[in-house]
Amino acid sequence: MAAARTTNARGGAKPAGKVAIPQVSWNQIRPAPVVLVSGPQGFLADRAMKSLREFLRAEDPALEVSDVAADGYTRGELASLASPSLFGEPRLVRVSAVEKCSDDFLEDALRYLESPPEGATVILRHGGGVRGKKLLDAIRAAKGVALEVVCADLKKDAEKYEFAQAEFQLAGKSIRAAALRAIVAAFSDDLAELASACQQLIADTADEITEATVAKYYGGRVETNAFSVADAAIAGRYGEALVGLRHALDSGADPVPIVAAFASKIRTMAKVSGAGGSTGDLARRFGLAPWQVERARRDLRGWTDEGLGRTIQLVAETDAAVKGQGRDPVFALERMVTGIASRGRSLR
Repeated sequence: MAAARTTNARGGAKPAGKVAIPQVSWNQIRPAPVVLVSGPQGFLADRAMKSLREFLRAEDPALEVSDVAADGYTRGELASLASPSLFGEPRLVRVSAVEKCSDDFLEDALRYLESPPEGATVILRHGGGVRGKKLLDAIRAAKGVALEVVCADLKKDAEKYEFAQAEFQLAGKSIRAAALRAIVAAFSDDLAELASACQQLIADTADEITEATVAKYYGGRVETNAFSVADAAIAGRYGEALVGLRHALDSGADPVPIVAAFASKIRTMAKVSGAGGSTGDLARRFGLAPWQVERARRDLRGWTDEGLGRTIQLVAETDAAVKGQGRDPVFALERMVTGIASRGRSLR
């Protein structure tokens, strides 16, 4: 397994107060007597816990795995499951719902932390909240005993892109940048779905994965994706954008996420517009992936500052219209596509 490293903002904010133990990202989990898996991102937490179980089982197939619910806990259960057996097999105890833990579990866990038995690994899954704070503080102060795995939500497009990229890299599978962007855009709302789509492509394709490959497997999802409509409109391809919009709406797409996709693209363009520096510098400054900076620079060709400013206002008006302030959301969307496809010139 990869060596531990301190988690930065991309992996999740550090908790307040002094932290004496290593904090690592979900894909760098490693054995420790006590492993705290914290944060709201359940899919990544499950991935991390599964990875640790597989690692321990590979080291010793005789691994004993037990599951405990902290909110329905029986006094003494933790010590009993973690204690050495007659034959001394390694033990893995997985504790769920620590954020809802009972007082009995809290008391037993604090006592356990003082002297964990040899050969046992206890994983504590805490999804967030203030319940169990005394235990969290004690774990984070237990230098040499505990490890924290931070599973924060992946909110930025750059984080989701890096996640998907890592899926293909780990499998040794080559995928073109445009194909990777397409698959991330199509499944950006659900990390589990994104991972599943990546694994499907990895399992079923022998050659380099291209945009055509993605379209073959997920054409309907990609074709009706709001980002595809936004890309066409921003590039000035009015007819293609309008057809894509109507296809998306006919497929049941909600107008609100469609506007959100346009807003995301336009905001990125506005950030990059007029900004000096290399692609890497701008990516770090604005919290973007390098490909997003390069894409925004390409998208800005043919645009003026005035046109971009008018478009920002148009997107804001459309957002308000589709959220109830307008009588016809479809008309508002079509007006937005028309204005953006003209690069703001029709809005004068």
